[in-house]
This record gives sequence, structure tokens and C-alpha cells, in this order.
Amino acid sequence: MTGNVEETKKADPETSGKDPATTTGDSAEKCHGGDRPAFVAAGVVVIACLGLVLYGILGTEDDAAPEQQKTPTAAVTYEVAGEGNVEVSYLSRGNKGRATVETDVELPWKKTVHVPLGKRPTISILLDGGGGQARCVLAIRGKHVQGATASGAYGRATCAGELPAPPRTHELTPK
Repeated sequence: MTGNVEETKKADPETSGKDPATTTGDSAEKCHGGDRPAFVAAGVVVIACLGLVLYGILGTEDDAAPEQQKTPTAAVTYEVAGEGNVEVSYLSRGNKGRATVETDVELPWKKTVHVPLGKRPTISILLDGGGGQARCVLAIRGKHVQGATASGAYGRATCAGELPAPPRTHELTPK
């Protein structure tokens, strides 16, 4: 008896209900980038998280600026007169209480800045190797505070003043 022998294959869950001619392509696609949308979505999530972390790190400086604006200041005038090449360093509010340095300053030079209360306004001058003579002057709220003269090669002079401490906004109450 020559009967027809039918081959039966176990149904593959991935290929059940699909045309056998296309199942090979589907398996190859999954192995070679068929999950591309999943990778793209994961990449977008990673980039979004990285952006939030960077915003948190870099955004802290912007958050501090409004608080700094609440700090009371005093107008301070720095002035340098004389002859020679001078380097000037001075304190100003714009640099969060750190010194600003200007090199090869042309004299006479004058600048009025706002310095936070509680900081010590200071100006320092330094002549270069060519020497000369220069005088620094410091005034707080229009009132002369101090003057000093530098002369000769690499001569230095410093003027400093005192600003009152800022008023306390809230007192600690004992319990």
C-alpha cells in the first residue's frame, strides 16, 4: 500500500498562523534589528534622564541668582590715577564677592560697583616691570575711605574698607 505520508511539524509559537515563506524573514529581522523601535524608545528615555540630571546640576547657578539679588549692597567707587602699566584687582557684586582682575589698565581708571554688605571692598594695584607711580582710592557711598600709592618696578598698593553686615531677616527663637 502506497499511502501518502504527511509530515507533521510541531507548531512554533512564533510562526504559527504565518506563511512558512515569510517566517524565516521574520526571525532574521528580529535577530538583526527587528527590535529597533524598542532601542529607540530606550535611547529617548536615557537622553531625557540625562537632560534632567544636567538641568539639575547646571540649573543650580540660576536658582542662586535671585537669592543673591536680595542681598543689600553699597555703592563702592574704585579709582586709580598715575602713570605706567597697571594691573587692577577689585571686589564687585557681579562676581559673587570674588575679585575681578583687569590687566594693562590705561590710567586714569575709575569704576563704581555694588558690593554686598558684609564683604570687604578692596582694590589692589600692581605696576609692571617698567615702573611708574600710581595711586588707588576707595570711596564707599561717595565718602572717601582710603588711598595708597605704588611706585617703582612691580610696585604694589592696596586700599580696603569696611561695609556693615547685612541686617538679619529672621531671628532664631529659643525653644
